[in-house]
Amino acid sequence: MSAPNRIDSTFERLRIAGQSGFIAYITGGDPDLDTTLEIALALEKSGCDILELGVPFSDPLADGATIQAAAGRALAAGTTIEGLFECLRKLRAVSEMPVVIFTYLNPVYAYGFERFHETAAAAGADGILILDLPPDEAPLNSELSAGHGLKMIQLIAPTTPPARMQTIADSASGFIYYVSREGVTGEQSTLSDSITTQVAEIRRHTNLPIAVGFGISTPQQAAEVAKSADAVVVGSAIVRKIAEVGSMGSHAEAVIEFVTPLVTATKSKSRGS
Repeated sequence: MSAPNRIDSTFERLRIAGQSGFIAYITGGDPDLDTTLEIALALEKSGCDILELGVPFSDPLADGATIQAAAGRALAAGTTIEGLFECLRKLRAVSEMPVVIFTYLNPVYAYGFERFHETAAAAGADGILILDLPPDEAPLNSELSAGHGLKMIQLIAPTTPPARMQTIADSASGFIYYVSREGVTGEQSTLSDSITTQVAEIRRHTNLPIAVGFGISTPQQAAEVAKSADAVVVGSAIVRKIAEVGSMGSHAEAVIEFVTPLVTATKSKSRGS
């Protein structure tokens, strides 16, 4: 019998504890792959429950300036998909933190769709989120259906109508990622006022955990989102902090200092409180 998927096990643990989880996004290879490994371990030490590991891509159209710049730095440092998978293997040798590969379709398709999934799973990935692969496209093309045991994370946006939500939910596994704002990724000074109602609507269509991201950057925002979501996702704010360190300090120390209050705030709010 195969071992339970780490994503499923993590959300079950959080459910029993009555807590929301904390999901961190970083761009693989920013500023280099050795530092990516250090940052990933620092995130785990900070209490991160799930890591989203971004595949750097030259045309990240859904991302704002912060993550676009991170992808540029990673590519300039020579990051490749093979290098990213090797980084994941090194992480898996010392950590059981669940990892979701966060990517656009182009790098996956260029690498070979089935080969990408097979290699990612063998390296230790637990799920994959392909931002620009519509959930109703894969059934029309068998080449786009190979999963190799990876959870297929799907996105739902504020503009997604209920019927479409159902289609997306039916094709998802692991969890649903609710994009709480229209537009590209990036930090925001205020939260959308529709998060609670939108999460409730999504729950009408699925029993999967719901993670909420896009724009969350402060402990106060994380605590507020944790009241209704099964997990809080923070990306751009962490990526910005990594960029600020540059070559003048410890990325691991900076990440721990920045992320620990976000995790504490997320877990201080029991679900539904």
